[in-house]
Amino acid sequence: MNTSIIRILDFVISLFGLLITSPLLGIVVIFGFFDTGSPIFIQERVGKKMRAFTLIKFRTMSIGTQSLATHMTSSSSVTKLGRFLRKTKIDELPQLINVLKGDMSLVGPRPCLFSQEELIREREKRGVHAVLPGITGLAQINGIDMSTPQKLAKRDQQMIQDFSLTSYFKYILLTAIGKGSGDRVNSD
Repeated sequence: MNTSIIRILDFVISLFGLLITSPLLGIVVIFGFFDTGSPIFIQERVGKKMRAFTLIKFRTMSIGTQSLATHMTSSSSVTKLGRFLRKTKIDELPQLINVLKGDMSLVGPRPCLFSQEELIREREKRGVHAVLPGITGLAQINGIDMSTPQKLAKRDQQMIQDFSLTSYFKYILLTAIGKGSGDRVNSD
C-alpha cells in the first residue's frame, strides 16, 4: 500500500473532520471545564519506530487519576461526562489533530503507553511499530483492547499484512457507525 496516498487521505479527512466537528468540539470543551476544569488530556504514547509523541484527547477521567493503561484504571475515575464521551467515542476526536500533524493515521494500531512493556514486546516481535499508530483499526472494530497484549499484537500484525485502501475505508466506516468498543476500565 502506498503510504503517501494514505497520508494525503489522513490529512484531508482529518482536516475536514476537524472543520465539521468544530462546533461539537467547542461544546465539549465548555462542558469539560465544568466537569473537571481541564477538558483536554495529553499523554506521551509510543509512536512509529518507538518514537514518543503527545496524544491529544478529551479528558474522561478525574484529574489526578494515575497514568495507567485504561484497562488498569478504576471505573470510578471516569466522570459522568467522560462516560458519555467514551460511549460515543467523542473523546477520540481531538486525535484528528495528531493525524493532521502526522503523528498518527486514521487507521493503525492504537498507541500504547511506554509502561505497557508486554504489549510493546509483542508488537516489536511482529513489526507493528513500523507503522503509524491509528485512531481505529482491525482490533478496535473487533472489540480487542490492550488488556490482551498478545491477542492485540497478533491482530495488529494481521491488519498491517492485509492492509489496503479498501480496508482503510472499511475500518473508518465501521468505527463511525459504532462497531467495536474502546478500552474498558476496571469495574469496581
